[in-house]
Amino acid sequence: MTETINSDRYNIIVIGAGHAGCEAGLVAARMGMTSAIFCTDIESVAMMPCNPSIGGTGKGHLVREIDALGGEMGLNTDKTFIQSKMLNTSKGPAVHSLRAQADKHRYHDEMLSTIRSQKNLDLIVAEITDFIVEHAEDEAVESSDSSAYRCRGKITGVRTADGRAFYADAVVICTGTFLGGKIFIGDNVTVSGPAGLPPACELGENLRRLGFPVRRFKTGTPARMLRDTLDYSRMKEQKGDERIVPFSFMNEDNEYHIDQISCWLSYTNEETHRIILDNIDKSAMYSGNIVGVGPRYCPSIEDKVSRFTDRKRHQLFVEPEGLDTDWMYIQGMSSSLPEDVQHQFYATIPGLEHAEIVAPAYAIEYDCVDPLSLRPSLESKILENLFCAGQFNGSSGYEEAAAQGLIAGINAVRKLRGQSPLVLRRDQAYIGVLIDDLVTKGTNEPYRIMTSRAEYRLLLRQDNADRRLTPVGYEYGSVTEERYQRFLSKCSRVDAEISRLRSKKTDIDSFREFLYRHECDMQTGKLDPAVIERKRIDIAETGNQYFADILKRPLITYDDLAEIDDDTRPLLGSNEKTEVEVMMKYDGYIRKQVSEVEKLRNLESKRLREDLEYNEIKGLRLEARQKLSEIRPRTVGQASRISGVSPADINVLLIFLEKEMRSAQTNN
Repeated sequence: MTETINSDRYNIIVIGAGHAGCEAGLVAARMGMTSAIFCTDIESVAMMPCNPSIGGTGKGHLVREIDALGGEMGLNTDKTFIQSKMLNTSKGPAVHSLRAQADKHRYHDEMLSTIRSQKNLDLIVAEITDFIVEHAEDEAVESSDSSAYRCRGKITGVRTADGRAFYADAVVICTGTFLGGKIFIGDNVTVSGPAGLPPACELGENLRRLGFPVRRFKTGTPARMLRDTLDYSRMKEQKGDERIVPFSFMNEDNEYHIDQISCWLSYTNEETHRIILDNIDKSAMYSGNIVGVGPRYCPSIEDKVSRFTDRKRHQLFVEPEGLDTDWMYIQGMSSSLPEDVQHQFYATIPGLEHAEIVAPAYAIEYDCVDPLSLRPSLESKILENLFCAGQFNGSSGYEEAAAQGLIAGINAVRKLRGQSPLVLRRDQAYIGVLIDDLVTKGTNEPYRIMTSRAEYRLLLRQDNADRRLTPVGYEYGSVTEERYQRFLSKCSRVDAEISRLRSKKTDIDSFREFLYRHECDMQTGKLDPAVIERKRIDIAETGNQYFADILKRPLITYDDLAEIDDDTRPLLGSNEKTEVEVMMKYDGYIRKQVSEVEKLRNLESKRLREDLEYNEIKGLRLEARQKLSEIRPRTVGQASRISGVSPADINVLLIFLEKEMRSAQTNN
């Protein structure tokens, strides 16, 4: 175990030890800063209070990107998963998403061990209640006023509930759902963090006092049930993939041979829905007890039933929480109904009729900040050297939190070193989409990443996350030399193979026989005489073919080419083969998206001064002036994505910048 620092002064302090806090603290320490992570309970470290899984649609992309930048989530998941599955494989590679069912207790234990053994990093159990600030204004300003986002001072440390002071050059807030946490089960309201852990209440009030635009969001989690009380014969088994794809690029060469644990699929029915609707006035969401806004894309079961009245059933997944626990998680069934009502409606679901509930479903309400008060670096506009990440910024999900924590940690380090921040573009990473959406558009509900939010999905595939981001992480200091050299070696092998496929041809006879055999078999599933004759005619017209062109055919895989390839074919890993195949098959589409990105990048390159007085720019509409003054976009591209800023306003900005440039040239 690495010796702790045991100091009251650090370079960087992280508030919260959830998925955001772990990434922020680890990357800051690994980049050479003395760092400390504070939490209210040791059990909160990398805790999974909701779904015991990592990844999924869109979220799997984030985990691969976190890993490519040197983060820990992918590595920790590879150590602790009990089932692995690639989602959306029937669709194109842009939406393929890896999802792993994790052992929630091992995930916590492994991350805790990683933190405790990390040089330059302390883990301290104490509740942070206030900030130590230089030159802060005494009176808070209403959050609706754009001046609320103006700098009030500089953070220099934190205070704990027992009166201790800890000093730091920068602080990262990663409070998750602990800040002002309240748990709701029907009319029963408990001041609590997730899973009954201690909340942090006083810090939220002090944030309001300092002028932060704090609001209330809500999320929920389903009931847990005992494994042996479920009837699996009435549910459909969901097995993991035979070939396991790891999250971390550092594990690409590893072979995983584990006994994966199955998940199970079941459905609600009309009787389930009747019980819920008959008791919906008892739900904390519908009784008025909860004032926070819940996630639209992850609604409670009472929301689903009341909003989608035409649906006769809703699916749910029964998932194990780990190898050494008999608790099962009921995904898709979060609720804030009373416990007795939960027993009634769960008992109507096939397979759950006699289930024993060991922990009821609940909703949790918590404090978070309006992300429009943040810079693209995730630094607060209100307090200098204060960075914010995770659900505190209005997002939902472990993966979204970890991505922000990593970026906030990197940028806290770079700010202290006087270096430019890492701000990822929308065409560069899903992390870039996530953060740009939050700080430019804001959010009125817990934000969740989805592949549909990205304009350039084909460029942001999970298979090429390292190609997109590992050089960036190396440049900005979060990627180790070992990882970078490994990445360069992989790129060299993949690029060499792509070059070989583009330059090498097969002879006519071999190609005809290959194509005839594969396309007849794979299209029909059998050798139909009519199809055979048609294929003979088509193939007879075909001459020598480049291997790259053969691979572009819809039914041909890279492994298929081995039948007609010679001994110059290299030995590639499975992930390298995937990258070669995708880059070949989608070459034309990728080139088209790259061309579109280049055309739009002109707006992203036009910088806007932070002190620009938008109220003095003639031609801007009043709403545009207000929004631009409030958000202070870094570029014209970012300005164009602000709600309330029209294309006409962007043209006015471009004309203004052109005049400024000409004036500067004349004066020089």
